[in-house]
Formats: sequence, C-alpha cells, structure tokens
Amino acid sequence: MKSNNSFQVLLYLTIAVVALSSVIGALMLHSMPERSDSGSVLILVSCTGIMLLLLEAFVFRNQNKKQIARTATQISNTERDSLLHFPAPCIIIDTDNTVVWYNKLFERQVYSEEEAYGLPLTEFVNIDMDEAFTSRGCQVCISKRYYVAKAVHTDSENELSMVYFNDVTDYTELRYDAYQSHNSVIIIVIDNFSDLMSNSRESEKAHVVVEIEKLMERFLEGTTAIAKKVSNDKFYVFMEERYLSKKIENRFKILQEAREIRVGGRTNVTLSIGVGREGKGLEECEKLAKQALELCQGRGGDQAAVRENGEFRFFGGVSNAADNNNRVKIRIFAETLLEIIRPGSVESLSNFRTDDENVQGFRRVLIMGHRFGDLDSIGSATGLCCAIRKIVPECYVVVNKEQNLADTLIKYIEDHEIANYYITPEDGYDRLDGDTLVIVVDTHNPALVESKEIISFAKNIVVIDHHRRMVNGIEPLIASCLEPGASSASELVTEIIEYWGDRTSINVHAAEALMAGIMLDTKNFVMKTGVTTFETAAYLKKLGADTVAVKKMFANSIETYHVKSAIINSAHVYRKCAIACAEGTFSNIRIASSQAADELLGITGVNASFVMYEQNGTVNISARSMGACNVQVIMEALGGGGHLTMAAAQLKTTVPAAREMLNEAIDDYIRNNTK
Repeated sequence: MKSNNSFQVLLYLTIAVVALSSVIGALMLHSMPERSDSGSVLILVSCTGIMLLLLEAFVFRNQNKKQIARTATQISNTERDSLLHFPAPCIIIDTDNTVVWYNKLFERQVYSEEEAYGLPLTEFVNIDMDEAFTSRGCQVCISKRYYVAKAVHTDSENELSMVYFNDVTDYTELRYDAYQSHNSVIIIVIDNFSDLMSNSRESEKAHVVVEIEKLMERFLEGTTAIAKKVSNDKFYVFMEERYLSKKIENRFKILQEAREIRVGGRTNVTLSIGVGREGKGLEECEKLAKQALELCQGRGGDQAAVRENGEFRFFGGVSNAADNNNRVKIRIFAETLLEIIRPGSVESLSNFRTDDENVQGFRRVLIMGHRFGDLDSIGSATGLCCAIRKIVPECYVVVNKEQNLADTLIKYIEDHEIANYYITPEDGYDRLDGDTLVIVVDTHNPALVESKEIISFAKNIVVIDHHRRMVNGIEPLIASCLEPGASSASELVTEIIEYWGDRTSINVHAAEALMAGIMLDTKNFVMKTGVTTFETAAYLKKLGADTVAVKKMFANSIETYHVKSAIINSAHVYRKCAIACAEGTFSNIRIASSQAADELLGITGVNASFVMYEQNGTVNISARSMGACNVQVIMEALGGGGHLTMAAAQLKTTVPAAREMLNEAIDDYIRNNTK
C-alpha cells in the first residue's frame, strides 16, 4: 500500500508539470511570436508529458488491479479463517441441505462421531429449515445440548447457505428449572364426608379420619409439597410442578385409593380435586383451583380437574354421583327464581338483580330445552310453564313440533284444552325483548339448546339442569340450578314447584308431563333413583298424575318397534360394551336408537351400550350404562357429553370412521381407569 501511495504522488507531480509547461508555451507563442522556437519546444515538452501521463495512468491501472486482487485474496483468506475459527458451531450446506463444509467448533461440540461432509443435515439434527431462516431461528437439541440454529443464504452461484448454532443450554435449563419449581395450588374435598360421619359409629368415624390422613400422607410422599387441613373435609396442597406432573401422569391415583376406603362395608369415600397450575402467583392459582373444584363437584364429584393450555382435563369420574338431596340449595334457588319472576315475593334479590329497570319483574317468560326434546326436556318445561303462568301474563314453551321425541306428550297437553303452551323458536325469537326471561331446562350447553338465536340475544337467562357441569356452559346467567345428583330435570322442576307451595299451582296434566320426564330418565324408577326421586313422584301422584296415562306417552308405532329390533340384532360386544348401528333412516330413528341402547344393557356382561345412526351427514351416538362405565367421559372424548349413565355425541364423519373413533375412546377410557 506504501508503494501505491508513492506512485500516486509521482502521478500527481507529472500532471502538474505537464499542465504548467502547456500554459507557459501557449503564453510565449501569443506574446512573443519571434520566439516561436522556444514555444514549440515547450509545446513538445507538454506533448511528451501528456504521453508520459497516459503511460503512467495505464501502468497505475494495472498495478491497482493487481493490488485489488491481492487484497481480495487476503479478504477471502480472512473469511475462511474467520469461519474456521468462528466462536459458534457453523456449517455450510447446499440446496439439498447436504453438508459441504463445517468449522472446528462444530466438529468438537456438535458432531464429533465421524466426518459430516456429504451427509444430509437432517441425519444428525432434527431441524426445521424454514424456521431456521427466520429471525428467531429454530431451537434444536443435539447430544443433550440445546442450540438456536439460524441460517442465512449466500449470493454465490452455488446457492450455498450457512447455518450457525448458538448454544443456549444454560438458559434452557434455567428456564426449565424455574418452570419445574413453579408452585401450584391443589384443593382436595371429600365429597360425602357429612354422610359418612352422620351414619357411622364413633369407631367407624375414627377409622375414616385415620385412613384419610394416611391417604394424604401417601399423596405427599416423595415430594416437597405441604398440605394444610382447613376443615374436616377440605385440604389445601402446595406442590411444585416437578411433582404435580407425575401425579397427572398417574391420573391422580389418590382417587382410586380413596374409593377403597369403605365405611361399614357399604359406603366408599370419593374426592373432588381442583388443580390451579397456570397462575402467575399463588393467589391466581388458588382461583383456578377453586374454579376447577367447582367443575368437579358440578359433574358429580369423584374426579380431578386440571386446566392446561386454557382447557380443562378431567380424571376419574367413574362413580355414580351421590344422591346428596341438597334440599337447602334447591329451596334457595326456588325462592330466588320466584323473586326474579315476581319481585317482592321474598325478602331480597340483591345477589341476582341490581338494575332498577327490571325491579317490577318480567312480563314474559320463555322456557325451552334441548334440540330434539324428549319427555324429560319438554315435560319439565311444560310443568314449569304451567306453574309460572299463574305468576306472569305470558309464558310459553319453545319447541320445534316437527323435530322432537315427545310428540305424544305435546298432543296430549293440547288435546286437553291447554292451548298456546307451545310456540316455535321463530315465534319465541319474535317475542324476545328486554322484558323477557328465558329459562333453559335439561341442558346448559349453548350448542344444544332448541334455539341458539334466543340464547344469543337474551339478556336474562336462568338454567335448570341435572347433567354434569361442562366447561363452556351458557353464559352469562342471573341464576342457575345444576344438580347432577338429581335423576332428571323434571325432578328438579317438581321440587321447585313444591317449594313454591300455595304461591302457584299446576294442573293434573302438567303433573303427568313431569312424571313422564322422571320415568324416562330413571328407566321407570330403575336407574339413578334416590329418596328424592320417589318423594317427588309421590308429590305428583298426590296432584292427580295418572301413571296409566303417562305410560301411554311411551307407546311406539309398529315401524319404530321393528327398527329397534333390527338395531338390537346388529349389536356386537366390544370390551364389555354393546355397539350397534342403525341402517337407513326414518322419522323416529332417534326414539328407536335411544330405546335400543336402553335394552342392550340387558345383555349379560355388558357395562355400556352405544347405538349410532347417520342422519343428514352426521353420525349420532346414543350411549347408556348401568353405572359401571362412565359414558359421559367416553362421549366427551368424541366432542359430546351427558352424565354417567346417559350421554350422546355427534360426529361429522362416516359410520365406519365413527365406529373406529368410538373403539379408540373406549380403549382410552378402559386404559385410564383400569385398577
């Protein structure tokens, strides 16, 4: 570079001499014509200088090219040495992701088994190249080390790319350790503690208390968790994620161990467990745990609920919901509902209604159940409508008369001079305004209601349901009564009307509608019947309900009977589950399939039955059990729901595909609940 600078100085001096000589020569020729020889000499000198200048420029250009070539070579060598000694592992790959070059650090830290030349990059590292070319890169794990791989294209004709690996092992392990150390809140409640204590001898009570304490000790064994007993039937547990994840993998074995604790050889202990693990702090985790616990208890108890990625996972739930006969809760709801409809009938409604606009109550009430309403859905709505009509000017049951499973009940009510009970969903929507209360019975799933439009635009909604609580129920509500321990929605409505006493009344035919709903869901007082079930039936009988008239509502046509028989004949048993499929379709296929599912439970060795049929491109599945198998869990795995002994699902697929999906759901259920 020094010689190059000297050459440039010489060139500049030559240019200056030539220019000066040319100027002097020109002036002499102009001022002294007699000295033309001297001017000519100067001009000759100038021309010679110009020739020398051109020669020097040519020589300079050649020397500059050589200097640039030498510098380029030096830069190329520097780049190669820099890549070779780059402070991070790096490689160069071609368009086929084949390794064509790598540096020493890559050889020492990443791939030291053998030469990587010519090997596909994906052979020794699982990398997403599309993500690697982004600004954030792609995280990979190689030989128990964690790297962020980033790739860049080159402008060469060979279209090579360079990938370098930034070691983030320390950061990843630190972040993982922080996650594993995150504390979660677990709330454990004994579902039937009061019943166990009230009906047991002192020695049995002491035995139960000791066994529960031992159960909690085993649950905490091998962990650093701590537990606090806040009441006789409730425990708070604070546990790190590293131990909680193992409890989840074992599907909360404590649920099964609790069931093995028996009192007097007749009653076993069940637990409800709510887990809060996604909160930023203990306070938020406690709120999530309470929410999960509420869902567990709303679904009948004997299960655990964990929220993961914004959704709840449930474990357990293999026992029948206890007939807790929570009369206090239902009585409070009955008074609340009456106050909502007719303010002033009870002392206060401050917890449910705070706006002055509705202080005078509602002028109109719309009652509806689920789509394709059955005797329980429409029967409970009919009985409630009859009682409320004595309180408000307008009250109707919203039902699609063309698509329901209780056509005989609707005709029976209308034939006995009880007009204008039932209106279509369209008429109900037209009557909907700010002075209308909507009551939903026998479901709290917004996707299954008779009219989604009414639910979407209604501002005041009340729910009465006996199904196990689902995660995404109808919201918002001004009041709700969700009692999975009840046999049917008709049973709940009957209790509510009974608590209203002389403030309202129902006629004989409405009482028979309620009786039909109870008989349907209890399979004629066989399934899921408790003391309250028979007491409500006795109350309806006292009101004049005729069981013979009710039995006629269950009558089927000869066509329905033939289809039901064909469905039963097509059944096969898979892992103690009877599975049948209806071929073709006809108007009463829903009735036939549900009745066939009930009768399949009479087969020896069958714990559950599933009947599927295709209608309008959707495969419908009716599921039933005697309590030994929780069909709700199986149907929830297919996107459906229900409760332990009765559930359903709808699948947008073909019957063979639905059968395969059902088999997989049954396999998962048995695998997860095998003792």
